[in-house]
Amino acid sequence: MTAVLAFSVFVTVTVGLYLTMSRDTFRCVIGLAVLGAAANLVLFAAGRLGSVSPAVVPVGETVLRDAANPLPQALVLTAIVIGFALLCYSLVLVLRLIRDARSDDALSLRHAEPIPDDPVKPPAAAPGCDVRWPPREGSS
Repeated sequence: MTAVLAFSVFVTVTVGLYLTMSRDTFRCVIGLAVLGAAANLVLFAAGRLGSVSPAVVPVGETVLRDAANPLPQALVLTAIVIGFALLCYSLVLVLRLIRDARSDDALSLRHAEPIPDDPVKPPAAAPGCDVRWPPREGSS
């Protein structure tokens, strides 16, 4: 069972990385969601996999023995819900980006990046907002 789970995590991470490194922005978002699923599988494996007894303390005992840990299962369930909400939100953002830029190619979206020698972009810091630390002598 552990080998099957390890192989499935390997395949999921491989597919997620392959999709994330794509030039298509939609595939990048789906790849990040698949990587989140791989993280969920790893977290789920942190609980005991081979146990079939429920995570209920029997009457008269104070310690839970030979049962799966319910905490990783609860964390994975929460992570699935949060990951789905994040996926929906990021898909809406990507669809809006594709509509506004009229392209889904990640390399063609570089027009929003500043030119390295452009004196305007990124904007210079306003006077008095010097980013150097410690401040220069004589400036307040």
